[in-house]
Amino acid sequence: VQLVESGGGLVQAGGSLRLSCAASGSLFGIYAMGWHRQAPGKQRELVAHITTTSGTTNYADSVKDRFTISRDNAKNTVYLQMNSLKPEDTAVYYCAAKSGATMTYNYWGQGTQVTVSS
Repeated sequence: VQLVESGGGLVQAGGSLRLSCAASGSLFGIYAMGWHRQAPGKQRELVAHITTTSGTTNYADSVKDRFTISRDNAKNTVYLQMNSLKPEDTAVYYCAAKSGATMTYNYWGQGTQVTVSS
């Protein structure tokens, strides 16, 4: 499974960005797709995930009501719409795929930088 993120950039506080994650390769057995982020000096954290079949979503408390994860199965693409961005949202954002067999995120993209200026 190969994952390629796009859509990062620099935005002012209060602004919006939409990240995309295009998946390719054998997607059989992928249970969920997730967006993680890692800020300098901090651990990587799961921001949002969506299951591939039912579309069930879950969000970190810090982004709830501001971020929306969605998927387009026909395009094998997952999106993260980020609204009302805050400087603390600044991080490298990674797309990842969770294997249904291991229930761990086994596949990762290269990451895309999101910088929110105050």
